[in-house]
Amino acid sequence: MSGETETVDGSITGGDTSLLIVDDDKPFLTRLARAMETRGFQVETAESVEEAVAKARARAPAYAVVDMRLGDGNGLDVVAAIREKRSDARTIILTGYGNIATAVTAVKLGAVDYLSKPADADDVFAALTRTKGERAAPPENPMSADRVRWEHIQRVYEMCERNVSETARRLNMHRRTLQRILAKRAPR
Repeated sequence: MSGETETVDGSITGGDTSLLIVDDDKPFLTRLARAMETRGFQVETAESVEEAVAKARARAPAYAVVDMRLGDGNGLDVVAAIREKRSDARTIILTGYGNIATAVTAVKLGAVDYLSKPADADDVFAALTRTKGERAAPPENPMSADRVRWEHIQRVYEMCERNVSETARRLNMHRRTLQRILAKRAPR
């Protein structure tokens, strides 16, 4: 991977630009794959741990963006599978359920960064191409607490296949309260 260079327009050139993106959120996966292709990566996608591990074992990518929680398991299994085949791979973990313990585990398994969802393509690209030892800049406009709460509720709602009663149960919230929150616009 020593031959890659970032160009002025924010794309990557040279060397192995293979990128595996693993996420079970199909719309997000599609958007991120398109955005990374425009930045010069050769993108492959997977929607499950099983599919991603199979692809990593067949041809380990130079770069990977892996969601922590997938429908059939833990994204850390994908990170470990990539690391087995290719120790120089640059892997990033994405999660909506960030905590220190999982971030430490991800880094020990070989991830180079740990981003909270929703991460945009610029954040992902910056994390993938950051040189060793370079620190990430603090966010210019971090999400408000109301926005973080709203994002979490939306994520659980989608995980429950848009079932209001099940979402309310999992969030330990009254169903009518949840319906009111879902009817409102996203806070800033």
